[in-house]
Amino acid sequence: MNNKNFICKIIENDLKNKKYKYIKTRFAPEPNGYLHIGHAKSIYINFEIAKKYNGKCNLRFDDTNPDTEKQIYINSIKKDIKWLGYKWNNKEKYASDYFNIYYNYAIKLIKKGLAYIDELSINNIKKYRGTLNKPGINSPFRNRNIEENIFYFKQMKKGKIKEGKMCLRAKINMYSKNIILRDPIIYRIKYSKHYRTKNKWCIYPMYDFAHCIADSIEKITHSICTLEFQNNKVLYNWILKNINIKHIPKQYEFSKLNITYNITSKRKINILIKNKIIKKWNDQRLLSISGLKNKGYTSESIKNFCNYLSISKKNNLIDIKILEKYLRENLEKNTIRIMGVINPIKIKIINLKNNIIFNVPNHPKNNKLGKRKLTLCKEIYIDINDFKEKNKKNFKRFVLNKKIKLRYSIIIKAIKIIKNNFNNIKYIKCIYIKNYNKKINIIHWISKIDLIKTKFIFFNNILKNKNTNIKFNLLKNINKKSIIIKKGYIDKNILNFKNKIFQLEREGYFKIIKKNISKLILNKIVSLKNKKNFL
Repeated sequence: MNNKNFICKIIENDLKNKKYKYIKTRFAPEPNGYLHIGHAKSIYINFEIAKKYNGKCNLRFDDTNPDTEKQIYINSIKKDIKWLGYKWNNKEKYASDYFNIYYNYAIKLIKKGLAYIDELSINNIKKYRGTLNKPGINSPFRNRNIEENIFYFKQMKKGKIKEGKMCLRAKINMYSKNIILRDPIIYRIKYSKHYRTKNKWCIYPMYDFAHCIADSIEKITHSICTLEFQNNKVLYNWILKNINIKHIPKQYEFSKLNITYNITSKRKINILIKNKIIKKWNDQRLLSISGLKNKGYTSESIKNFCNYLSISKKNNLIDIKILEKYLRENLEKNTIRIMGVINPIKIKIINLKNNIIFNVPNHPKNNKLGKRKLTLCKEIYIDINDFKEKNKKNFKRFVLNKKIKLRYSIIIKAIKIIKNNFNNIKYIKCIYIKNYNKKINIIHWISKIDLIKTKFIFFNNILKNKNTNIKFNLLKNINKKSIIIKKGYIDKNILNFKNKIFQLEREGYFKIIKKNISKLILNKIVSLKNKKNFL
């Protein structure tokens, strides 16, 4: 991470002016879903900034909503952060650890006349709040006396009030231009079992009330979050100021990450699961961290991508191809390369008398990855896309009555096409050409002796809509070709490799899902940048 972004400049200025002795950041997700690529950006920024300035980064779960939060999400979040290569400061923390503290600060606001118990329904609270062009209206319960407010708040805590009948609101300004300041709710009743505190509490602080207090308790110096919280900053500061807490963190916002053809919204992902478009959060078509990891992405490629992204206040749409570029760069140098045929068509080399064995490199530029043996026999397979009955403009592969070189091997010439009763190609008769020294194009192949039957799974963008920032009907924009399955062949040498990820030459990078002599299943991670005609 370079120090040219605005957050690093602020931190360096703070350190220079001795505002802080050390830097302390935090990553504070709500455990109501799995992490996605946007969270990866936030993780990268918070942990890397702490590392850069010899500070610390806390992991805190903002678990103040018992309806949506689960231990399974806690476990997944911790696992994903570790997979990305980061270690948080000491033991992870929880907003629920501070429930008593939040409660006491709420009492403090009531005693200062800055909070009141409201009996308006949620719908009426929204109605009274007004709009951007219309000021709010004071609640008829706004001027309750302090003693009455404390009494009802304690009754709420004891479970004496029905859910939805009362809430605690901050008393700020119903005429403020910032709607956030129009007496926001800071406590509500929820008779739901909390995954950690069980049934100890039936009142829970709202995120905006709890978050800033937790930051202060943990002595966070720079509370770094996405731009969606920019309007909430004024409430963040108001709460800290009026509860007279000693440590005052500063909130700074950066742009949210949006990527073409993909969604990261937890609500929208749950819609996909509910409609059985995907099964789980780790689906390879999602940009959840578990989905990317499941597909075959590396932690290094994701961090390199995050490093590329600018830390700014301007929201933008990032092309998915940029994320794929960093994955390719990460895999290119140390990934074994192998040949296979996804759309096979049979070739018979009629004048080849004996099998020929070739020792070929597992990587053309990395000798440390070793070599493997290929056996050329009379019957081989090539890809149907590499062959044309008649030559076409700019087609530089295999054509009837033309010569082609088999990768690492011999030169052959197609002399006859044998078709079935449906006029489909059954196989192509070829002859082996000796002593041909001119430059010639190359195609990939696999012999009948070396092949293993393989199922290839291709994952494409889950959405047809490129710009996911605009409003669109989610279910009507699902790409029906987001999963494509093909059956072909691959070099059986793959069974000897320990690594699960490899490059299928000229096709892309693949991950082994199931591996044995009778069944091999691969999923495609990412395509190659360019599909060249000769190698």
